[in-house]
Amino acid sequence: MTTSLHITRLGPALGAMVEGVQLAGPLNAAELAELQAALLRYQVLFFRNQPLNPEQQRNFARHFGDLHIHPIYPNVPETPEVLVLDTHDGNLPDNDNWHTDVTFIQTPPLGAVLAAKHLPPTGGDTLWASGTAAFAALSPQLQALLNGLTATHDFAKSFPENRHNATEAALAQWHASRAKHPPLSHPVVRTHPQTGQKALFVNEGFTTRINELPAKESDALLAFLFAHVARPEFTVRWRWQENDVAFWDNRITQHYAVADYLPHRRIMHRATILGDKPY
Repeated sequence: MTTSLHITRLGPALGAMVEGVQLAGPLNAAELAELQAALLRYQVLFFRNQPLNPEQQRNFARHFGDLHIHPIYPNVPETPEVLVLDTHDGNLPDNDNWHTDVTFIQTPPLGAVLAAKHLPPTGGDTLWASGTAAFAALSPQLQALLNGLTATHDFAKSFPENRHNATEAALAQWHASRAKHPPLSHPVVRTHPQTGQKALFVNEGFTTRINELPAKESDALLAFLFAHVARPEFTVRWRWQENDVAFWDNRITQHYAVADYLPHRRIMHRATILGDKPY
């Protein structure tokens, strides 16, 4: 079975634009297989002109695994697997840092499907960085050191109490979520379960310390790694248009939502696909 997909690489490290498919479906087995292969090869895929409703977005994401329901972000009431990122002067952005989504759980997401619903007149781009390219660019000596280390990931680093205490209900939700998500550890370098590639797996959003090092050494090494992964040569930048969709491999990438559009509003919908335990 053949497909009509046309895939254009966007950068040396990661990123490709996919044309010739409507994600609202139905999608056949060959199209799904080609999208899966493209995700593994390019790490983040972009699609123009995909006016998905929440149910269609959920159904597309479900082709690739079970979906996560976020403990803090609001969701679409009829489709709780789709969370709503609605940022404006009354709800300031909190994802304008380099992060990998939901690394505060034992099985961080395999990937995510992000749809642009309402955009500012200008700005609001998102950048992605390749953890595999960043790891490959390190010296063999530093690679060997990092391969033996683990790091703590903490829900409260990206979701601090003082941002979620506007009402008693919000504060109660935060405390319940914090209790369900205590700090946990993942390897500093994870192995992709399908390709075998090694990628940096620490991120500014959730990683608080390297467990095997004294605090000052941990802080210094994490600061270097956070800056290293953000080097332009490891990144791709997407300028959103309404109804664009991005689909990325969350296991080996990080992303940064540029918060340069206030006081204008930006609304995105995300479906998050559960993954497996990093190793």
